[in-house]
Amino acid sequence: MSSSPTPTVAGRAEAAKPVPHAGRLDAVGYLIALGGIVRRELLRFFHQKERFFSAMVRPLVWLFIFAAGFRNTLGTSITPPYETYVLYEAYVVPGLAVMIQLFNGMQSSLSMVYDREVGSMKVLLTSPYPRWTLLLAKLIAGVSVSIVQAYAFLAIAWFWDTGIPPIGYLAALPAFLAAGLMLGAIGLFLSSLVRQLENFASVMNFVIFPMFFASSALYPLWQVRASSEWLYWICMANPFTHAVELVRFALYGRFEPLACAVVVGTGLLFFTLAVIAYDPGRGIMARRGGPAGGAA
Repeated sequence: MSSSPTPTVAGRAEAAKPVPHAGRLDAVGYLIALGGIVRRELLRFFHQKERFFSAMVRPLVWLFIFAAGFRNTLGTSITPPYETYVLYEAYVVPGLAVMIQLFNGMQSSLSMVYDREVGSMKVLLTSPYPRWTLLLAKLIAGVSVSIVQAYAFLAIAWFWDTGIPPIGYLAALPAFLAAGLMLGAIGLFLSSLVRQLENFASVMNFVIFPMFFASSALYPLWQVRASSEWLYWICMANPFTHAVELVRFALYGRFEPLACAVVVGTGLLFFTLAVIAYDPGRGIMARRGGPAGGAA
């Protein structure tokens, strides 16, 4: 009659030893979740080469074609942060860089609509991690991709003699981070309102183009005010305007406090709304019967 082998003392001790971070929502566990989501988003970006080139097409076409045609008619006078007269292509570079972040934030939201239903986020949203940490990780992942794209555009625009000082590229990094977080938070909230991918494109047409064209990305606000007072105030109320101005001033080594306050405040507002909307107990996901589970 055979008997089962008796575990050794060392074996019992090894079995009783707790696995690090297993079933625990500690700081290291949060960092592992954050790192995994960011790494997945970056791998998706680098594996989809067409995504990078498509993000470059819009700003480069505007810089190479439209700016070349308008350079003699739409130059900008001496207004902060510029200390001299600048050509039109030098003026539009900051706005086009932030435009990349705008489109990336909306594209990241588009992937969120898909992932929430059948992708990885459907599983993550049912994990024991609080919803806000998962949404923040998704937001940071999208911002990381948008910053890479924005600096790739700035590297190409450098050959057009934009007049940006070398220190400005480093000084603009926090501004790009704040602008990307704000635009990503807006897109994240919009993704909670859309249930099907087919409806997302129409929603974006009512968000992206009004935000971009009713801003200071393509023309100074003093020129807008000279032609239309009410359009000027619409541009001033547009958070994208302040994101552009925050980056514009930072690229020239200056800080714009009003733009920073609007960008940070708008980002926190829409991220809070997104967390509430994705809360399975009280938000939009609850009314729609979305992915359940997870602590808020």
